[in-house]
Order: sequence, then C-alpha cells, then structure tokens
Amino acid sequence: MMGSMMGQASLVIRNGRIVDGTGSPGYAGDLAITDGKIVAVGAYDGKGLTEIDAKGMVIAPGFIDIHTHYDPQICWDKLATPSLEHGVTTVVMGNCSLSLAPVRPNQKTKLIRMFEKIEDIKQATFDAAVPFDWETFGDYLEKIRPGLGINVGALVGHSAIRYYVMGTDSQERIATDDEIAQMCAIMEAAMAAGALGLSTSYVDIDEDGRPVPSRLADMREKIALCHAMAKSGRGVLQTVPYFIDIEQQLANIEELGDISLATGVVCSIAPITYNPTAPENWSRSLAKLEDQQKRGAKVFGQSMPRSFDINIILSETSFLLYPVRKWDMLMKLPLGERIVAFADPVARPVLVESAERRIMPLLKNMAVGRVYAPENQQYLGRKLPEIALATGKSVADIMLDIAVADGLRTEFQIRGAIHADPEIVSIILDHPLIHIGGSDAGAHVTQFCGAGDTCDMLERYVRGYGKMSVERAVHRMTGEPAKAWGVRGRGTLAAGQAADVVIFDPATIARGEEIFVSDFPGGASRYVRHATGIDKVIVNGAVVLDKGQYTEARAGEIV
Repeated sequence: MMGSMMGQASLVIRNGRIVDGTGSPGYAGDLAITDGKIVAVGAYDGKGLTEIDAKGMVIAPGFIDIHTHYDPQICWDKLATPSLEHGVTTVVMGNCSLSLAPVRPNQKTKLIRMFEKIEDIKQATFDAAVPFDWETFGDYLEKIRPGLGINVGALVGHSAIRYYVMGTDSQERIATDDEIAQMCAIMEAAMAAGALGLSTSYVDIDEDGRPVPSRLADMREKIALCHAMAKSGRGVLQTVPYFIDIEQQLANIEELGDISLATGVVCSIAPITYNPTAPENWSRSLAKLEDQQKRGAKVFGQSMPRSFDINIILSETSFLLYPVRKWDMLMKLPLGERIVAFADPVARPVLVESAERRIMPLLKNMAVGRVYAPENQQYLGRKLPEIALATGKSVADIMLDIAVADGLRTEFQIRGAIHADPEIVSIILDHPLIHIGGSDAGAHVTQFCGAGDTCDMLERYVRGYGKMSVERAVHRMTGEPAKAWGVRGRGTLAAGQAADVVIFDPATIARGEEIFVSDFPGGASRYVRHATGIDKVIVNGAVVLDKGQYTEARAGEIV
C-alpha cells in the first residue's frame, strides 16, 4: 500500500476495496492515475480531474486472458469484443501454432484454411475483413496497433513460421539446418518487433486432416526456436497436447520440460481439464507438471473455470463432428446442399449409424436449445434421448429430423458433460502449476463464447461455491500470468504500473447468458456474453467500458 500523495491526478478512484493482484488481503483505499500510469495506491489526498466513487466495489488490475484467437477479429474489432466487457484488459492471441504472420502473398489461403478448420473462423469473414496487407510479424503488429482499445500480446505461430520458410514441405519432413536458421531469424525479428512468444501444437490437423506444420518439427528445431525467442530476454512457449491419448499428453509435458531445461523458457500447455469418461487424466497431468518442476523446468498447465459446454448447429461448423467422417463431409457443403444431404432418406440410415457409433456420449447429453419451425417448439429444452424414446426413433435420427425442419439452424446444447464437477475443477484451478487460461475467446464462435471465464471464476468459484477468495482469484487472473508470461509493467496495482483496472461488484458479477448474434463480417454469426456487475474497465488510464457501454477511448497497446 502506498500512502498519501498530494497533487492532481487525471483520474482518481475512491472508496473501493483494493485487491492489488499480488494475492495480499484487500483493503479500503483510493487509486490515482496520471498519464496512463498508476501514481498512488491506498490514500490519495489530491484531487482528480475525474473522480469515480467505487463504494461497495472491488478495484482490481485488469484481467489477462492468456489463450485467445483474436488474430483475425482484431483487424476489424479493436476492442476484441466481448472480452473487455468481462474485465479483460490484455488478450494473448496467436495460440495453438497459428498466427496471421509471417505470410507470403501466395500463402494466405493456406493460413485461412487452417484457421477455418482449427478455430472455426469462416473464409467469408476473412475475405470481408482481413486484408493480409503484411508479410512479416512486425508488419502485422504495425497494422493492428493503431486504435487498439485493448492490450494485445501476440504469439508467433510455429505452423505459420514453418510454412513461410518451407512451403508445402513443412507438412512433409523435418527441417534442414538452413531452414531452421531462417526460422530462428524470423523468430528473433518478431520478438524485436514486440511478439510475446511462440506457440506450437502436438494435436491439430489442417483442412485435409493432415498434421499442421508444427507437428513435423523435431527437437532441434523446437529448441533452436526457443533459444532465438529467449535472446529477447522474454518469451513463452504455448502448446496444445495430444489430448486424445493421455500417454502422449504426458509425453508432451515431459518434452516441454526438456525444452524448458535446455532453453530456460516458460512452457504452457492447454488445456488441463476433468473428463468423467477418463477420470484420472487431470491428476496424472498435474503430477507430470510437478515432476517437471522437480527437475527444475518451468512448465505450466492452463485450465478454465467454465464447464466445457458447447453448442452444435448443423448450419454452422462443429469440431465435435470431425470424428464422424460422413457428417463432417456434409458440413463442408453449401447450406442448401447440406440441408438436402442431411434430409436424404436413402443416406439417413448410414448417417445415423455413423453418428451413434462415433459420438453416442455426446448425443446422450444433447438437449434442444433454440428452434425455428413451429413443430419443433414442443422439443425446446428437452434431451434428445427423451424425445427419441417418446417418438420411437433413434437419437441421431430425431436430431436430424428436428434440424432439417429448422433448415439446420437448431441449437443442440451439450451442458455439464466435461470439466463440470466443481470439487475437482476447483482443485485444478487452485494448483500452483496451473494458470487460468484456455478460454479460446475469438475462436469456435458458432459453438460457444470463450469470453466470460473471468466473470465465471468470480461468480461461481468465489461467490457461488466459496472455493477461492477474491484475492486469490484476482491474483490468478492478473499478477500471476503477467509475471509468468512476461507481460511487463502490468498485472498489479502499484505505483509505476500501467493503469489497467477493473472495478466490479463482487455481489453481482456474472458472465451473462450466451446470445447468438449476426454481427461478424461476411454475414457470419457468433455467440457472445454480456457481463453484469462490471462497473468500469480502464485500459492504460482510459475508461473504455462504463456500466456495460463502450466509450470512444482507444488506449490499448501491444504488450
């Protein structure tokens, strides 16, 4: 706590409960800001050009979301909506080996298709709003920098670097020494231009079902890139494990330990979740992270507070249907042809059989959400197995009947199936080797809204379940990731720090319900959530969100 300070600040927040992002107990006090920096925390005797009364509210550092995919969206939406509405003042994008740079003029189609497949961001959206008038990573950062309303930390995608240097060979073989040298030069230049680190993947596939470029890299390439990154004095390596097989996931964590020990970098693997169909996997993963810590390696997992709730809309996209090849093939068709194909009575038995063989656990957990046809109103909120029993049809058959009647626009909801047990999830969230992350905000936008995890943490795990104090939860979403990820000068409320601040009511903060809206370029739709209980969000000293409404302030930076 900093004591009394005379003078005039540009903004003073009075009478709130200061929770400073260090995990220390909260206390009543004021916060003074001048020129985008915090100048006093505790008592401030001077006047503010603007004063805010935060009585009954918590004053905390702005939340940091370390796992987003806003890379395309930030091109047209400098606020990264709706993350700011949930108190997030810094988003880290470029995860899972994918970034929009570096890219050669003739390579953008491949990057778009990988984003389409892995992150469910449509070609039409790219065509309408992502100009690709850059080549280097530095060019891309300069393109998105003007007018930012939120702070952006940008990871360089390993698959993007590899494809830039090796072209189609990037998905065929290991790299030569010369190719690795070229990749390292690109990595060094990207860090010098302001990149936050590197992302890779052990699991992702491209539009043709082939491993993404990063999965062809050997250890000498990974270690060389991490050495190149570390020359900047900072840098984190983020990756996705091969979560399909727990033994491979554990081997991935072990390999990250080797990389960290060889290069000194922090490694982050996402996500670590609880799945009741494989109930030991989460604890085995945590134990493996602990093993790496004992070796002296810096390897962390990421996990999120929310249940892995998801929606399937057959007129959109769905990564849950990838295992059902016959369905996945139809999902690639234009909508008119897709409706005809799913309605085809000749093909129906094959479609039903393949779905019930490959994804029956999903089908059993599916309920009918939003419907359009009058005859479907009777099914609203009901589980598919219940409807199937009443109609004498199979579960997949009734799902297709309902969807076809709605022109495939029916919302099928999966709720509470994965990462939903608060007793186990709270253990994961409180583990010292877990960072709060894995939100995927900006990706899979027609299946769920990744934004809102910050409010969910405070709404459920602090207020609802009582599993964590406000101070601990705030620390986990602010000071802790800022320190581990090298987000310098942010994450705590202290004099000299950037004035990223969220003011919220701990008694009412909530993430809000998912709403399906059509506000994406190219005629695309997405799910959003509008938080409650967030009074103000301040980015670098400027109030960007005031009682749920965006202001004209645009003070975001590349961090």
